[in-house]
Amino acid sequence: MDDPVGAAGAVLLLVGAAFGVVVWPAFLRRVAADPRARDAAGKPTRFLTVHVTLVAIAVVIAIAQAVAGIWWFLSR
Repeated sequence: MDDPVGAAGAVLLLVGAAFGVVVWPAFLRRVAADPRARDAAGKPTRFLTVHVTLVAIAVVIAIAQAVAGIWWFLSR
């Protein structure tokens, strides 16, 4: 690899993607188990909705990071 800075950036993208894919789903499991996640009727509250949206966006970003990191390595 002729570009050590680019390689380091690609590795950083892959590490960040792995972190996001591991940490965010675990966080969502904890949020779903929280008593604030459902109201008395068992319906999802805004607390749950907001956190599900946050986790979904974070996982999409993690996937994009993984694709960018893999693309960099494959294009060299």
